[in-house]
Amino acid sequence: MSRIVFVLFAAILTDALTAGQVNVEPNTALLNEGDRTELLCRYGRTINYCRIEIPGEQKVLNLSPEWSKTPGFTYYGAGLQAGQCGVTIERVKASNNGQVKCSLGVEGEELSGTIDLVVALRPQQPIIELLSKPNREGYFPEGTQFSARCSVRDGRPPANISWYIDNMPANKRTSQLEIISTPTNDNVELSTSVQEIQWHLSPEDSNRKLVCRSHHQTDRETVPPQEAAYIINVRYAPVHQPEASVYGLYLDHTAIVNITIRASPLPRIEWTIEGLVVSQGRTEGRYSAYEPQYLGNDEYNVTLAIAGLTLEDTTKIYNLRATNELGLTDYQVRISSSSKPPSNSLDVAAIVGIVVAVAVLVLVVLLLLFARATGRWCFGGKSIKTPTNETKTNNSSMLNLY
Repeated sequence: MSRIVFVLFAAILTDALTAGQVNVEPNTALLNEGDRTELLCRYGRTINYCRIEIPGEQKVLNLSPEWSKTPGFTYYGAGLQAGQCGVTIERVKASNNGQVKCSLGVEGEELSGTIDLVVALRPQQPIIELLSKPNREGYFPEGTQFSARCSVRDGRPPANISWYIDNMPANKRTSQLEIISTPTNDNVELSTSVQEIQWHLSPEDSNRKLVCRSHHQTDRETVPPQEAAYIINVRYAPVHQPEASVYGLYLDHTAIVNITIRASPLPRIEWTIEGLVVSQGRTEGRYSAYEPQYLGNDEYNVTLAIAGLTLEDTTKIYNLRATNELGLTDYQVRISSSSKPPSNSLDVAAIVGIVVAVAVLVLVVLLLLFARATGRWCFGGKSIKTPTNETKTNNSSMLNLY
């Protein structure tokens, strides 16, 4: 019995609390300028009147399902008898940003509720600020801890920030997104989003584009996210690479040996062949070293010409040294008159040939076994018995009788 009384008391209390307060839908409305929206305040009993105040509008709206006196604003809800007081705004304006207040007349008193109406304002173009400074030529030395800050100012709500390198996610260390409130002269509160990124630079970072991209409520298919970009330039010594091999050279002809290396700035080249040093732009005997040719993206084509290539030349190791102001790197090059490098694995034609040969061999063995078992072909003649000593003795006895 006591439990039933408790449940009834709880139900009555809940109903009383519901009837005594104003519920709103939604609590916060995030919209773009020009959007259409519905805002609703509800009470648990019949209400006498519905009055709504919207920021940026000159007058208070007295709304009812039976009439609409203000263009662009109409009553929204199931009726005053249902305890609902709402408004449909046909086109939200930037000046409507703020708290919408609804006032409901109930049994001689007035109850109110509020809805936060946030009208999005597109932020300014992102700005990238370098925290680590390059040299006077705009370059960073290899190994420098690169630091940059991206700021996206005056957005409502605040913008999110993401980092990219050459249109791929940067995957570098970033700080937590910082949101800074920036009030304007007309007391409109806007927000600035700030984030930093940092990592140690390597040769692979040179000539790559760092992008700070803002993401905001106002982005649309026709209005893509805004971004700022910075091209990173790195100075570094010639990059090491494994031993190189050049194939397809013709004996008794001038052989052109080309190698591609990466360096920044321009490297100086020197070849060494069995103790003979050939500097770039010079000729020593049958060997000529050309000036490096820039290919773009810090890559250089390095060329050595060998007049009248001999078989002995293909057995030598050609040492290349590339030097710039950041350091030097040695490379080893081998050359060959073969048209392609030797393969450690069988190609498709060889595999097919082996399979066919094995199949033919198996077929021949099976045919021989079949012929022997059935007495065909060379196994089909009469058998010849070899005479024994006993046969020879009997034949001699028969001759003596005659």
